[in-house]
Amino acid sequence: MSHHILIVDDEAEIRQLLEQFLSISGYRIATVATAREALAHAAATPPDLVISDLQLEESDGLDLIAKLKAAQPGLPVILLTSVLFDRQTVEENLSKRVSAYLPKTTPLNQLLAEIQRLLAAGK
Repeated sequence: MSHHILIVDDEAEIRQLLEQFLSISGYRIATVATAREALAHAAATPPDLVISDLQLEESDGLDLIAKLKAAQPGLPVILLTSVLFDRQTVEENLSKRVSAYLPKTTPLNQLLAEIQRLLAAGK
């Protein structure tokens, strides 16, 4: 059975690109645009991994991640965002909340490698 990945981003183009690429790579993908949709989907169909943007229209991505992890503590989460942080911020703050931080400009093959690493670590 393939892993289930939930993609949370308010940009339709990003959701579509990731859905197509990751589906071809063998993953079951669900995409949502809002934190509310993400929480509802995760409650109904718990994902194996979440890819979330930081800036969502109605919510902060870190708040969403905290809620998802409260329900599913071991859930790997990739923060994929156009908000760039310095190394110190990532190491001191984000690394405690997310499994990986990647800029949206990250090549898809690098994102795929990170997904594979996180899912393998969870076994």
